[in-house]
Amino acid sequence: MKNLMLWGLRLVAAVIMLQTLYFKFSGAEESVYIFSVLGMEPWGRIGTGVLELLSSVLLLIPATTALGALLGVGLMSGAIFFHITTLGIEVKNDHGLLFIYALLVFISCLILLGVFRHQLFSFVKRFYAS
Repeated sequence: MKNLMLWGLRLVAAVIMLQTLYFKFSGAEESVYIFSVLGMEPWGRIGTGVLELLSSVLLLIPATTALGALLGVGLMSGAIFFHITTLGIEVKNDHGLLFIYALLVFISCLILLGVFRHQLFSFVKRFYAS
C-alpha cells in the first residue's frame, strides 16, 4: 500500500509538471503573460520548463526520487511565492487552477522528500567522498 501511495505522489507531481511543459515550450498566451509580469520572459519560462522536465524525470526514477522531489519543492516554492506576491491566486480567469496545481506538486514533492531523505544523505556522502 505504501509503495502505491508513493507512486501516486510521484505521478501526481510528474504529470502536472509535464502537462504544463506544452504551454511553456509552445509560448502559450497564459505562460507568456505570467513570465512577462515577472520580468522573466522568455528565459524564465523556458528555463523553468527545462527544470520541471528534469524534476519529473528524476521523480519517476526510483534511485533519484529525492533529487526530483527537492527540485520540485524548490520550483513550486517559487511558483507559490509569485502567485501570492505578484500574480495573485487567479491568473487570467483560471479560477486558481495553476495555484492549486503548484500546491499539489509542492505537497507531493515535500512528502516524497521526507520519505526518500536517505537518498539525499547518500548523494551528499558520495559527493564529499569523491
